[in-house]
Amino acid sequence: MTTTDKRKNLEDFKVHTKFKLAALWTSTMFCYVYGDFFSLFIPGHIQHLIEGKSGVGATTPLSLVAFALLMTIPSVMIFLSLVLAPHINRWANIGTGVLFTLIMALILVTSLSEWRLFYTYLAFVEILLTSAVVWYAWKWPHQEYIQHLENQAAR
Repeated sequence: MTTTDKRKNLEDFKVHTKFKLAALWTSTMFCYVYGDFFSLFIPGHIQHLIEGKSGVGATTPLSLVAFALLMTIPSVMIFLSLVLAPHINRWANIGTGVLFTLIMALILVTSLSEWRLFYTYLAFVEILLTSAVVWYAWKWPHQEYIQHLENQAAR
């Protein structure tokens, strides 16, 4: 058997939409965490945090709760993408994906500076990931289509 034949015969399986969505949200969360972590290395950033200043104004207990609530949504979407019923799951991912794509687009526009090039890059990747969430949720296959594919594979 030649190398080309071996590559053609590699075993593969269809990845369910739920797993694709959970993986996309997981990847998105890693980008969020790394972006926030890397921002600690921007000169003066830690001093601003110590002084109670965030990227969107004064740091208050209420603003921290608001940030926590906002970031809980994509974190929980990892789990919800796996357990929600398909029709609810689809719309939850479309709505949440659109929301976080728009949020990151706003952040992308406001993060254009030399010291935040890493953040601009991560924001772009996050937009791609959350757009993919919307795409996969929108294109979620219907059960009849899956049964048709299974019938064809059985022949």
